[in-house]
Amino acid sequence: MGVKETAEVQLVVFRLGAEEYGVPITQVQEINHLSTPTRIPRSPAFVEGVINLRGKVIPVIDLKKRFELERTEYTEDARIVVVEISGHTVGVIVDEVSEVLRLPTSSIDPPPAIIAGITAEYLRGVGKLQDRLLILLDLEKILTEREKSELDETEQNIAAGTVGA
Repeated sequence: MGVKETAEVQLVVFRLGAEEYGVPITQVQEINHLSTPTRIPRSPAFVEGVINLRGKVIPVIDLKKRFELERTEYTEDARIVVVEISGHTVGVIVDEVSEVLRLPTSSIDPPPAIIAGITAEYLRGVGKLQDRLLILLDLEKILTEREKSELDETEQNIAAGTVGA
């Protein structure tokens, strides 16, 4: 007699190499064309550099490097996806953003131990769409607690103007 409830998640879908990934749209602030990040001295190895986003300096992470995937040259389709990770605004470089879609939660399986060379610790699950598989990333786990601390320190140094001092 009740209303039939269909739980779904809305995802931003992007490509890294040959694989498609998805992250919840609620964690994505915006998507920008790739601009070359400015490298900063003594920044953590996982940070490619920083970009100025409307007056706010944000760190940028190359997800291919982060996941130890094959590095290729970025094309004009490459984007910086600005996301929120544990209270940090961070840009992540991806090969291409393809779409925003809704995926029923019933179509999401738990992640296998390893998929596309990425260990399950970074994954939320695998979404099944007709003839496609989407690797669903858990953005909160992309950075370790230590790396989040390093990010805090880098952001404080940038804010204080002491980077490289």
